Amino acid sequence: MSNAGLIRLLKIVMTIGFCLILLGVYFHMFSETVEEMGVKGIILSACCVAIGMILSLPTKMFLTFVLVKREQDLKEKEQKGKISR
Repeated sequence: MSNAGLIRLLKIVMTIGFCLILLGVYFHMFSETVEEMGVKGIILSACCVAIGMILSLPTKMFLTFVLVKREQDLKEKEQKGKISR
């Protein structure tokens, strides 16, 4: 898989994670059904938030590393261009 495809996949995973976090907050704050479920409802909303965080955090770190590497490569190319002139 190319870097562009991998980055697109990680962005999709990060978006799904963010949506799960929002879903968990919705369940906890606004859903009467989850409130009626009692402890099981709290566990359900907490699981949504936890899985969302698991999906979103590592991908952000990886995307940061990819962007830093891309920036370093661009700087190296720029420096090589200045030296060869």
